[in-house]
Amino acid sequence: MAELRHPSAMGSRATAVSVSAVASPRKRDDVGVVSSPLAPDNIPADDDEDDNRNRHSRDRGLRTLFSAAHLYSLFPFSSTDDARVHTRISKISVFVLFLVILAGVISISSVVSRLNAPYLCKKDGIVLHCPGVKEHPSLWENPYSATTSWKPCAERHVGIISDLPAENETNGYIFIHAEGGLNQQRIAICNAVAVAKIMNATLILPVLKQDQIWKDQTKFEDIFDVDHFIDYLKDDVRIVRDIPVWFTDKSELFTSIRRTVKNIPKYAPAQFYIDNVLPRIKEKKIMSLKPFVDRLGYDNVPPEINRLRCRVNYHALKFLPEIEQMADQLVSRMRNRTAGSNLFMALHLRFEKGMVGLSFCDFVGTRVEKALMALYRQKEWPRRFKDGSHLWALALQKRKEGRCPLEPGEVAVMLRAMGYPKETQIYVASGQVYGGQNRMAPLRNMFPNLVTKEELATKVELDGFRKHVTSLAALDFLVCLKSEVFVMTHGGNFAKLIIGHRRYMGHRLKSIKPDKGLMSKSLGDPYMGWASFVEDVIATHQTRSGLPEETFPNYDIWENPLTPCMCRA
Repeated sequence: MAELRHPSAMGSRATAVSVSAVASPRKRDDVGVVSSPLAPDNIPADDDEDDNRNRHSRDRGLRTLFSAAHLYSLFPFSSTDDARVHTRISKISVFVLFLVILAGVISISSVVSRLNAPYLCKKDGIVLHCPGVKEHPSLWENPYSATTSWKPCAERHVGIISDLPAENETNGYIFIHAEGGLNQQRIAICNAVAVAKIMNATLILPVLKQDQIWKDQTKFEDIFDVDHFIDYLKDDVRIVRDIPVWFTDKSELFTSIRRTVKNIPKYAPAQFYIDNVLPRIKEKKIMSLKPFVDRLGYDNVPPEINRLRCRVNYHALKFLPEIEQMADQLVSRMRNRTAGSNLFMALHLRFEKGMVGLSFCDFVGTRVEKALMALYRQKEWPRRFKDGSHLWALALQKRKEGRCPLEPGEVAVMLRAMGYPKETQIYVASGQVYGGQNRMAPLRNMFPNLVTKEELATKVELDGFRKHVTSLAALDFLVCLKSEVFVMTHGGNFAKLIIGHRRYMGHRLKSIKPDKGLMSKSLGDPYMGWASFVEDVIATHQTRSGLPEETFPNYDIWENPLTPCMCRA
């Protein structure tokens, strides 16, 4: 990895320690007479003697400093105490000298180690070698004092009297297609319940729509517990399994423009539905809403509507029992892989070919890889690609702003800097990594205890889930949700929902959201040493671990459910 390569030989500096000689306590008067406590007074000193003294004064200085005779000239001791004083002075002299030598050794070793510290990590082929970092006691959980002031409060209140009108008194029926992958569909379902509540309408069980990317035929009942979903929300919204029998032409609901409400703006306020959608529902009785991805805002709806969305997300939407049981088995196998603390980390590694292409970022690779990626981008996103001449500047700008996915090797360096040891057990939730095993090698070499669900479970165990892509995604979702530490590498609904769910569970579990801007800056700095890098990574990510955060305008409720869905403890 080019960003991590830098010559480690930085040269050595010679450190010299000199001891200044201490002049003996002699006094020279104007006529050249020397007075010394070691010689009689008024003895004339000739030039030869002066030269001799100057020549030997450096060797005698240190001894003279601690000599008993010199101390006698400063302090009057009686002759009977000579032996005892001499012994005591000798011990003090040895002790002081030992302290001076020890301090010198420590300072010299510190300077040498800092000068010879490698530039982050050395690269040996496809193997990265990073210095060790002492494991910090809070690696696996957030501080208790920072996570006990909030509690979840979006659950259903038992015993309340429902204010829902009778089925024949609702304003009509709404029907949606939940598009995208599992987590995008999950958000759409939560929004559909909220919109039905806003308009006092009956919700027809959403259809999980197949799209061009996921190509999945999963139905709602193939992955979620329908009975629990309807029963848990029975006091909030009326939900039916299918289109009413009196509406005979069901195909019209999917194809007729007259039965579809379009042009709903993204993050629309609640009032938009009351003013523009509700009149059409009252008129036609059944309406389809399309498209329905992010069609309801966060800070422009009543707080009880946001709380209802949390109730759907965290309580009403439950996976089927067989999915929950298989996920529990995967979690148990992760905890039993070692005889140690049974802690494990879940890593959502977003570095699939589609993500790399869509990012329009530049990554380390051969010329052939770069050429093939350019052709892929030109085919999939022709309007953005244009002639490709502007992409290099765009890639540099996006990397500087921290908008590029982290490569597996970059993730490995970041985790090592945080203090996670080589023995850390890591569950990887990802698709097919772009670049294959060569791209994964730095991460796997630095953290060899790295597994996927395919390595934890047998082929027979997973075959029952392979017919539905969303079922496999649900397994990853649940394992990541229950891990001690969750690490994301790039944005997306999966990571957003996991972090929000773990916060809703009490903020105790760490959810690391990397500062990709810091990583880009540090990995591209040829003068940053490992010690400085570790200090920056630890300091920056202390506030990026899923701790409570106050909400702000246009905040994302799925990642930060604090204010609308959690209460002061």
